[in-house]
Amino acid sequence: MKYVSTRGKAPSLGFDETMLTGLARDGGLYVPETIPQMSHGDIAALAGLSYEEAAFRVMRPFVADTFTDDEFREIIARAYAGFGHVARAPLKQLAPNHFLLELFHGPTLAFKDFAMQLIGQLFQHELKKRGERVTIVGATSGDTGSAAIEAFKGLDAVDVFILFPHGRVSEVQRRQMTTPAEDNVHALALDGHFDDCQARLKDMFNDFAFRDEVRLAGVNSINWARVLAQVVYYFTSAVALGAPHREVSFTVPTGNFGDIFAGYIARRMGLPIDKLVVATNQNDILHRCLTTGEYRTSEVSPSISPSMDIQVSSNFERALFEVYDRDGAAVAQLMDELKGQGGFTVSQGALQRLRETFLSGRVSEEETLAAIRQFRDETGELLCPHSAVGARVAADHLGATPMITLATAHPAKFPDAVERASGERPPLPERMASLYDLPERVTRVENDLGALETLIRDQRHK
Repeated sequence: MKYVSTRGKAPSLGFDETMLTGLARDGGLYVPETIPQMSHGDIAALAGLSYEEAAFRVMRPFVADTFTDDEFREIIARAYAGFGHVARAPLKQLAPNHFLLELFHGPTLAFKDFAMQLIGQLFQHELKKRGERVTIVGATSGDTGSAAIEAFKGLDAVDVFILFPHGRVSEVQRRQMTTPAEDNVHALALDGHFDDCQARLKDMFNDFAFRDEVRLAGVNSINWARVLAQVVYYFTSAVALGAPHREVSFTVPTGNFGDIFAGYIARRMGLPIDKLVVATNQNDILHRCLTTGEYRTSEVSPSISPSMDIQVSSNFERALFEVYDRDGAAVAQLMDELKGQGGFTVSQGALQRLRETFLSGRVSEEETLAAIRQFRDETGELLCPHSAVGARVAADHLGATPMITLATAHPAKFPDAVERASGERPPLPERMASLYDLPERVTRVENDLGALETLIRDQRHK
């Protein structure tokens, strides 16, 4: 199994190097050269298996010979051992043919734990085998950073630096990044918004001298292993509702497009998915693009669903690569236009192919609050703002096919917004009750590449 860059100029790599490299050296994102297939029988055989065994079967073809079967099973077992629900990703019914996939039972109460806990174990195993150490730098709108710090804290083969937009994450998200005491993890509050964090991250990867000096590695959703880990719960939830014998649909609250692209990969592998619905908040660049064909960035508007406050959806590049018939030069041209002109127009043929795969919807702040209140009143379920965005959009697409909405975070990660909507303040799970009492450790940084690189050089383990 080889991986190729979406921009066509970087060398193809095996799974191990793809995972450790993150961003391709031509600025592109790695995708599998071919998509492995699961037969009707393979998918049916997932019924009744543990989440860990299903994960092994779904991901195994992508990993090839990087790990033995025993090694890979052990890595998966360690990754999910700390989850607070034995099913890992349980389903709950919200309404006739509408189901909620709870992805918030991991250590940081967000869906990012499914990928990040796995990546932490993959990195540790591979780096220990090589006798190497890397510097992980990530950008977060809230959940990726806390999940990365939780996954990598205390591991002896990595230093972790997480950039988050100062003042634009929830208090729980911030504290999950700033309270770990392990000295190999660093929370950096950047003056700017999430797209600034993401831009500086890409700048560091494109500074090859710095990248090689500190052995830079990435765990944002630019990293293929992140997407791969998220493919699994599409299979487990669909099989629980009758796949492959019947179709299912999914609605995904998303800003960076990685979580729904995982659904696209599951569909390409053979999972019978009817609809893949993109749900956005007021920062609706994905909805606008799918509606008009114009991908144009605008000012980020802070919202009560901050993990979706994004105008540059990095994983959308992977989807463009597919709908442009894997033409790396065409994708590179679009990305140049995005960087130089703030946007691009998707060709008519490519737009048609996107629309054949993805539907979309947008939810305002007022509608998000109303959705939290409505679903609490009608079902007893208290949804985080992101999950409420998903459930509200999903309600417009219900039909004969079961619809699964991804619940991407626990409501207690956003207690102010949830309380404002419902009058009920969701408590943290018992295992996290001390979060508000722990001391914080954070470094405020300016939005400057040179300053960031100097800080990382100085603070990493030599």
